This record gives sequence, structure tokens and C-alpha cells, in this order.
Amino acid sequence: MTRYVAPLALAGALLAGAASAQDKVTYQLDWLPGGDKAPIYVCIAEGFCADAGLDVTIEPGRGSSEAITKIATGTSDIGSAGIEALMAARATENVPVTAVMNIFNTGPHAFYTTADTGIASITDVKGKKIATSPFTSSNVFLPLVLEENGMSEDDITLTKADPGALGPLLMTGQADAIIAWLTDVSRYTGQAEEAGKEIVILPWADAGLELYSASLVASDTFLAERPDVARRFLAAFRQSLQFAYDNPDKAAEAVAAVVPELSAEDVKGSWLDASKLAFNEVTDEYGLGTLDADRLAATWARVAESQGLDPSSLDPETIVDRSFMSE
Repeated sequence: MTRYVAPLALAGALLAGAASAQDKVTYQLDWLPGGDKAPIYVCIAEGFCADAGLDVTIEPGRGSSEAITKIATGTSDIGSAGIEALMAARATENVPVTAVMNIFNTGPHAFYTTADTGIASITDVKGKKIATSPFTSSNVFLPLVLEENGMSEDDITLTKADPGALGPLLMTGQADAIIAWLTDVSRYTGQAEEAGKEIVILPWADAGLELYSASLVASDTFLAERPDVARRFLAAFRQSLQFAYDNPDKAAEAVAAVVPELSAEDVKGSWLDASKLAFNEVTDEYGLGTLDADRLAATWARVAESQGLDPSSLDPETIVDRSFMSE
């Protein structure tokens, strides 16, 4: 398993030149706080951000598009967002936001169903009632997954609901399946057990949907005007990502301490689910947080196809800047 060692010497050198006062950074979540967001909470709780000379404030979000908008308009400096959303935004609006590090190198998209529906493979969703959130980036890739399994959206009944309602819709039979991320395996498994049902998960990656997903994206203004702050933040964030993987209990406690409505137990389950998207065979091959050119190009090809965009409308290399991440 790939292991990242924090560049303490680099961080020290950078700090030596930094102002004595901590630099303020506003971090934008692409969704509500939860286990999959553990690294940024670890960064604060374990002092990695402070050690890097950073005073970090976390802002909640309601989807990648909103996160990118807030970062583009300067409401936040840097944050997490689906790189597919950034690609679409850069292809159509040329928003001043750039990806600087990958967080999840594997797509998190999946169908969740229960054993009593009889849905055992993706092809089995034909003719079924499917519920999804209106905000999730999974909706972008749904047509591709259906097409690769010989279907179109006309072959399913798709409804959109509040994210918090997806589980109840599935457990009560109002939906035959829901679209959700692999970061929520523990949550939906628990809901199924309470309902006396068995959860069935059908990852879209099994249908060949291999791509980058959540990434660190930053305001171009932030990168241009405070590049040393950006470099220190990336070093601290990557250190936090590795720490959270090595110490899931402490990672869960870091989130639960700030978000009291979440239990450390639930957060830990979500983080353990999410960490598999960051630490896997892709990480072993390319390294933690890296953005490989070929995989990036393949991701853009998927995004362009799924959204009907001209593949030539964007060079995916123009949306990333790898220079802010230390070796």
C-alpha cells in the first residue's frame, strides 16, 4: 500500500520564510461534513495546518458545482470538488479554478438496492424505480453506465429526492434502487439492517467507469497571489490524508468533535468506506494525490461523452497545476 511521508523539511523551510502570524485559508467542502471529509478536520485537530502556519476555516457545501462557484468568486480559497464538475465548468464557462491535487482516484458512484428487489447486477435496474439526489455528480455518468449495459434513461423511472430521503425511500420500497456514493456503505448497511433487509451494492466502476473524482481545487487568484500558502496547505492536507488512513479512530473523533450531530462510530465507518477511494492499486501505481495525464484524459473523455460536450473543447491538462504539490 502506498504510504506518503510528510515533507517536514520542506514545510520547515517554507515556514521559515512565512510571516509569524498564521495565514488564513477558507476551505470549501463539496458537501456536508462527514467521514469522507475527515482529512481537513484531521489537519486542524492534529495541528498539521497550524504547524504549516495556516489558520483554516471550513465552509459546508451543497455539491461540486456550488463549491466551484464559491471558490471561483473568492468566497473560499481552496476545497474539494468533483474533477468532472470542474472539467465541465472549464469547458463551458472557463471558471478561474484549477485542480491541484487528487483526493479520490476512483469514482465513488454506485447503485444501492436490497436483496428482496431481485436486482443483482446493473442490467437488472431496467424497468425499475431509481432515486437520486439532484446534486450528485453521479447523475452526469448515469447515461454512460446505462448505455454500457444496453439501456438508456428511458428504461428506468428516475426520481430526484433530498439526499437524506434516499435511504428511507429504498428501505420502504418506494424506490427499487438509489444512486449513492461508495463512501456511504456503512450508513446504508446500517439502515438496511434496521429495516431487516440486506443491502446490495453495485459499483459503477465494475461497468468500466474508471476515473478520477473528488480533487482539491483552488481559486486561480489564491494560487497566483499566495502560492507559498497553497504549497503549505497541500503538504499539510496530504499529511492529514495519510494520518487519517493510518488512524481512522482519531480521524473520526476529529470530525465528530466539530460536528456533534455525527457520532464518531458513524464517521469512522464512512471514512473507512471513503479511504478505499484514495488508497488502492491506483495509489500504488501513481502515488497519493497525483493526477496522471492518461487517467485525467480518460476522465475528460467520459465527462465529454456523458454531457454531450465536444472533446476538443477542453485540454484536460489546462485544468490542473501539479507544481503546488511537493514530491
